Amino acid sequence: MTLSPALDTVPQEVLEHIALFSATDSFLGPPSSLVPLLLTNRGVYKRLSIHSNHHLYARVFAHKFDIGPIVRRLGPERTTPDILTSELRRRCFCLKRIRARLDSIASSAGGEEGDKEEDTSRHELLFQAYLLMLENEGKNEQQLREYARIDLWLREYWFDEMGASCAVECLQTEEWLPDTEERSLAMWLFWFLLRPSDYNKGDQFAWNALDLLKTFALAAHKYDLTNPSWDRFLPAPRYPQPKPVTYYDQPCIISPPPLATPAILAFLTLVNKLAEGVGYSTPLPPSHPSAIVPIVRHQLEWECEWERCLSLGQPEYDKFLTAAFRPGSIEGVWEGLFTYTEFTAYAALLAGGLPPIIQKSMVVRHRQTWKLREHHLLASDPSRSDSDSGIELDSDNTDPLPAGDPLRSYFPTGTQIREKSDGIEVWVPNSGDVLHYQRAPRLNSGVCGEERKASVVQDIIITGEGHSAWGQFNLIGRVRPCDGFVSLSKEYVDGDRGKWLYRGYLVGNVNGNLAGRWRDTLTPTDMQGYEGCFAMSRRR
Repeated sequence: MTLSPALDTVPQEVLEHIALFSATDSFLGPPSSLVPLLLTNRGVYKRLSIHSNHHLYARVFAHKFDIGPIVRRLGPERTTPDILTSELRRRCFCLKRIRARLDSIASSAGGEEGDKEEDTSRHELLFQAYLLMLENEGKNEQQLREYARIDLWLREYWFDEMGASCAVECLQTEEWLPDTEERSLAMWLFWFLLRPSDYNKGDQFAWNALDLLKTFALAAHKYDLTNPSWDRFLPAPRYPQPKPVTYYDQPCIISPPPLATPAILAFLTLVNKLAEGVGYSTPLPPSHPSAIVPIVRHQLEWECEWERCLSLGQPEYDKFLTAAFRPGSIEGVWEGLFTYTEFTAYAALLAGGLPPIIQKSMVVRHRQTWKLREHHLLASDPSRSDSDSGIELDSDNTDPLPAGDPLRSYFPTGTQIREKSDGIEVWVPNSGDVLHYQRAPRLNSGVCGEERKASVVQDIIITGEGHSAWGQFNLIGRVRPCDGFVSLSKEYVDGDRGKWLYRGYLVGNVNGNLAGRWRDTLTPTDMQGYEGCFAMSRRR
């Protein structure tokens, strides 16, 4: 009589429980502890292999990675066992490749064809890591940071002399580094994972990093804030369309914003730590301890970034407000700073100067405070009644204020606005129409109530005032529908200090930073103007 091996007699559900315990014994990295069990014999392998037991590996995925954002964004039908198993394999491959740092350093061999294959592989790797951070609710970042050691990968990529970004090489040869989607992904990851405590005044590496970030942040004529261009409130269709990436076993077309915004946030964070002038307001990095929030609120942190990437990936941009901007999220008091360089140095830069002009220029920083009020143009929602929503909807207000002058925050010339306690009245030029915008609901710790959604809000106008070392000023602006791009006109109350245009993105929902660039309003939009950068955080 032949006896079966002991494990062959174990019931399937018990064997799976043992396998799950083995696979999740260590949270970090691939489920490598499962391998010895799989190698016990053919019968065990057949019952537990990744090809035959998708249910087991889906549970492993849910243990090691954040799954809540996917259920919310794509629906439970995209989290079936076979899809999660496939995604687990893809992510483990990504983590192991980052940990090995195979793509952070530029290859010196392989020829032109080999270089293209390497670039494609690195681009896909960065895209997968970027998506992991957009889904992050704690687990994904832990896998990337503690197992894959992506911070070391990014350091080599950006700041090593042989880094695959070629950034240091371009600085040494005094050339401008081209702005590509791969570098945008890498810069967003750098900001998402930035820990200012890793950069110290006595470390030359930190100052080299600051020089590079300074170039991206201040060279507005080389590194655009937006794509599509900021001078269009309703951009024309995009051609060519971005290539799709595989996302939960389906092709998905998404497009990250350019690298300028995360570079500005990282630059202003590090310059305040490394340079003199302690006490300046600093952007709040996502990894900062004070950014850790209860799980219910933390789930909302990157929803708008995800929606922005989806919207920017579409061939035709939306004319009405998308979920790239959460209504009510900019209401409140903001503190931060703006910077400027010497006008003669910036003029030399626009005349064809090279990167050293930026790197050697003195950057002046000034604190500023904004008090902003958000006003919404609401439209009827046929799927909901007024009594259900609790919102006063005006069926006549379905067409927003037309697009206008980009140098005046997209307001048409001749627009008149009267502010009241419950909102604003807007007189549309050349039509006689009056639009009624309602004041945004009161916020709860920076998150707007769910009762007012982007599908109801058709247009957003922002009013406010503030003060800086230059004096008091008024602010008025609009939010671009397709990507949540914020444009604010700043005019000082006293003195002849001109009018300035502030443009940028609100990055992060709960612990968000409003960051971008200011620009003079005398230079036509088809010419490069005098610009600097700014970053604002909610008063805390």
